[in-house]
Amino acid sequence: MLFKLPLAYISGMRVQLITDTSAIVRIRHKWINQNPFNSMFWAAQGMAAEMSTGVLVMQEIKKSNRTVSMLVTRQESEFFKKATGKILFTCCGGNKIKEAIQKSIQTGEGQIVRLTSKGENEDGVIVASFLFEWSLKVKK
Repeated sequence: MLFKLPLAYISGMRVQLITDTSAIVRIRHKWINQNPFNSMFWAAQGMAAEMSTGVLVMQEIKKSNRTVSMLVTRQESEFFKKATGKILFTCCGGNKIKEAIQKSIQTGEGQIVRLTSKGENEDGVIVASFLFEWSLKVKK
């Protein structure tokens, strides 16, 4: 991560778990990623949330043995509580991604997959929710 995504590495973001259907990315509130209100900057949260969706997309692309273009085309977010301490961003959309890639293989057309990542603090409280729309298209 240091060489491919240096900002993510420096911020302390780490992939904690990845399975066929879900991914968890951890980020901790610290000086380097804080805002003036002594909580985690929204962009640091967004980076971790996007990573939890993106690693699932990259994993499914690798499994497909195809060349697939991937691009975030839309993002929405909601914030519910200050993000302090350790925050875990979880995405459980692996099956949606697999279906979208299979459909793109069958039709030759790009597909949009909507993936949600929820950020939970150490007390189990949801602090933020992010929605990412990924455009996936299998190249011939």
